[in-house]
Amino acid sequence: MTGGSEEPAAAAQAVITAALAAHAGAGVLRQMPAGALDEALSAMAARLDRRSAEIMDANARDVGAARAEGLAEAVVDRLMLDRERIRGISAQLRALAQVPAEPAQFHVRDLPGDLELRERRRPVGVIGANFEARPNVVVDIASQLIKSRNAGVLRTGSTALRSASALIDQVVGPAMRDTGLDPRAIQLLRIPSRESAFALVQQPRLIPLVILRGSGASTRALARDAALHGVRTLAHADGGAVIYIDLAAKENLALALIESSLDRLGVCNRLNLLLVHRQRWDSVIPSVTDLAKRLGISLSLPPHAHALGHEWALDAGREATITVAGAASAQDAAEIANRETSGLAASIVTADEETANQFLDGYAGSGAFWNASPRLLDGFKLLAVPETGISIDAVPGPRGPVTFRDLHLRQYAVVPRAS
Repeated sequence: MTGGSEEPAAAAQAVITAALAAHAGAGVLRQMPAGALDEALSAMAARLDRRSAEIMDANARDVGAARAEGLAEAVVDRLMLDRERIRGISAQLRALAQVPAEPAQFHVRDLPGDLELRERRRPVGVIGANFEARPNVVVDIASQLIKSRNAGVLRTGSTALRSASALIDQVVGPAMRDTGLDPRAIQLLRIPSRESAFALVQQPRLIPLVILRGSGASTRALARDAALHGVRTLAHADGGAVIYIDLAAKENLALALIESSLDRLGVCNRLNLLLVHRQRWDSVIPSVTDLAKRLGISLSLPPHAHALGHEWALDAGREATITVAGAASAQDAAEIANRETSGLAASIVTADEETANQFLDGYAGSGAFWNASPRLLDGFKLLAVPETGISIDAVPGPRGPVTFRDLHLRQYAVVPRAS
């Protein structure tokens, strides 16, 4: 952290003020029928369509400032909102509004004494979110919070603050107000300093859970600080997907999956490490090299001067790179992916079912794919709902794309058995 003692104090006060406002607005969310929440999501989509010009104007100022600062094109790509992306966001909002709400409670079993055990879903209350300069995440997370009846305190990087403010002020807040919700429930921190990110993870009573998305080093630092303060996190720090080309792979399919996995270089689930069966190396690598040249991708071939799992999406100026290495078998490829990468996603390309199952059984990451692109590890692509992030935790709890269905507390209730 940087700056004098006044900056952390001001950041902490801003977080506390926002959290108290969010708590004040959360009561209406808890009480509203599910249909009213879905109306709010539909209203957000409608306002996003109507206000697209204003949103893009604010975003253009962010993009211009980012380029003037010399930020990498991968960062600029994540930051940019154009009409196509805005239409995609509004379509996701409308789709989410059509998803049935999860049941508030359900019967588990009967107990002696004419009692029954029920499991109840309760909102967390106020959830924090710190995320990289991707304006679409403002809407993704706000919509998930509303759908799950949680309030929130959101923080994004200074690079996207104009875009984020426009989305909150012109889309999220007014849509909530128009449909009877309290817009105080969704707060945006507008302090650009890093101190506000650390302040967000230091309020366990007000903000017990914080969603963390961003570059590995900064997100891990925030997760460590959160743990020291007793705040739970859903951290999305590291990415980098794997594709393994097996001995029984169809080359045309493998090349098609490689290409589809490199459509955007600044996202976490893009191809990062390509593993090739050693007996296919001489036949496949020339085709991969030709494809890479056509796509403008550099190949990091053996011997490597870096770790196999080095995440190129976070390497400014070298994002257009993938690592290529050999593997002795499907089991060996799975072990390499487990050992060397974050555990986000891995895919096997093979025509042999037994080999595919060996890979799927051996790989321990959040998403495993057979003859499919690891870019599918995305909330909307997999589950037809937006995500708050992708969890790669190796402990029980939400894993893979985290959606509104995961943002609740389980409560056991023992009540008289219904007659």
